[in-house]
Amino acid sequence: MNSAREEAWRQVFDAAESVVDIGSLFANDAKRTESLLFTGGDLLVDLSRQRIDAKALGALIHLASVCHIEGARDRMFAGVAINTTEGRAVLHTALRAPIDSSIEVDGVNVVPEIHATLNRMGESVVRLVDGTHCGATGKHIKHVVNIGIGGSDLGPAMANLALSENRVTGITSHYVSNVDPADIALSLRNLDPESTVFVVSSKTFTTEETMANAHTARAWLESAMPATPKSDVVSRHLFAVTANVGQALSIGISPSNIFPMWEWVGGRFSLGSAIGFSLMCTIGEENFREMLAGMHEIDEHFRTAPLAKNIPVLLALVGIWNRNALGCTTQGVIPYLQQLGRFPAFLQQLEMESNGKRSTTDGDLVELPTSPVVWGEPGTNGQHAFFQLLHQGVDIIPVDFIGAARSNATGVNPEAVRSQHEKLLANMFAQASALAFGAPGPSDNALALGEHRVFPGNRPSTTILFQQLTPRTLGQLVSLYEHKTFVQGCIWGVNSFDQWGVELGKVLAGDVLAFMSNTSLHSQLDATTKHLITWCNAHSATP
Repeated sequence: MNSAREEAWRQVFDAAESVVDIGSLFANDAKRTESLLFTGGDLLVDLSRQRIDAKALGALIHLASVCHIEGARDRMFAGVAINTTEGRAVLHTALRAPIDSSIEVDGVNVVPEIHATLNRMGESVVRLVDGTHCGATGKHIKHVVNIGIGGSDLGPAMANLALSENRVTGITSHYVSNVDPADIALSLRNLDPESTVFVVSSKTFTTEETMANAHTARAWLESAMPATPKSDVVSRHLFAVTANVGQALSIGISPSNIFPMWEWVGGRFSLGSAIGFSLMCTIGEENFREMLAGMHEIDEHFRTAPLAKNIPVLLALVGIWNRNALGCTTQGVIPYLQQLGRFPAFLQQLEMESNGKRSTTDGDLVELPTSPVVWGEPGTNGQHAFFQLLHQGVDIIPVDFIGAARSNATGVNPEAVRSQHEKLLANMFAQASALAFGAPGPSDNALALGEHRVFPGNRPSTTILFQQLTPRTLGQLVSLYEHKTFVQGCIWGVNSFDQWGVELGKVLAGDVLAFMSNTSLHSQLDATTKHLITWCNAHSATP
């Protein structure tokens, strides 16, 4: 760490020594709420209930400047190969760039190919919907099953639930990821093979879990249509999203059913790419493009807004403050919208796989803790599960509350929707207030209260609001957290765009599988693993 960074970090830690509790911060500043409300796109971000004062925020913004966030951002947008360990550009932002943009990778403007792919995706959706592309036996397609894992599953599966009120095509999408056979078996249980297509989503087209599920899906299709040529079953019922087009072609997938991935798009940042094809099949091309437009709005805000008003930067800096200055090891994300039920899981991969690193881009060990553990559950369910720990537990856990002014729920009485949504928002606002300010302790009324009734407060939270959950606002939310993750990686000095930590388990799994098939093999596996394999083999026979 160079001297300028060391000094900037010292200022941050100095600020942490003098910051007071949240209640006092409000008592000492009548304009605190006003000064810590920020906007970007359609998002309102409230940082006033973070345990942070003007000195600390100034020190954090100075840290961001010293870490050259603006320069790193500009290099990313320009297509520089900032993913240094893999020698790749990082251009998920190009996926939502307007068609008249010019973004070059190795001297080639990639925007025309991106829009050509979007157009092809839209055309394929139209053919599926109108029956031009039907199943091998002539049935209209009613179900699309996305087979992927990690970024090839979490993003589109999250968005499919989030945009459930925007389904317009009559096609239902399903998502299979786990190599556990129960996952695909449960997904296929009530589907008709003749009216179902699969989208095999894998950048490499070699991902073990994905290819295992793809093989099972193909066998399911072929066994259901034994009189139909297998080549017709594959060409009518299998699509692919991959950078390895040749491998997809080799198993018989039609070229018109293959959509490209690009090496400069990381999996967990790929929702706006063809990885979202299954989502487009459900919400239609127009809604999908609205989501991309929302992403682009926050891209532009991040690219142009000054650090002190830049909501991805500010969200990142508050996270740095909580993680490093205040020592908070986890981060809660509580969406008060049932449709965002998968958003915490999406953020788990986005943040922890990106910044859960122990080495810097210079090859040194990190000097400070990096990504917190990210977790969450929709409110109000979480209030009856883990909010006890948030309010009275020993550990301080910062929370991001996410809510909408208006519900988009349909199918029930509008007055009931309005009334219940008011109750939902009341709970969110009350929880954020209670975490920040607590409740009186025994010293205020020693006879009536005990220690078990004390709510100490001083527990930080951020509230993010928008008018209504739409494709555009969902895109803005995704982009906000993507750029937050990038900024934090820059400040911690790690490469947010590789994931070497997942490789060891993949290699060992192959060794384990070989030993499971033949326990007489000489193996370097540890004694416990061998014992457990032997036990499972002995007990795996069907009774």
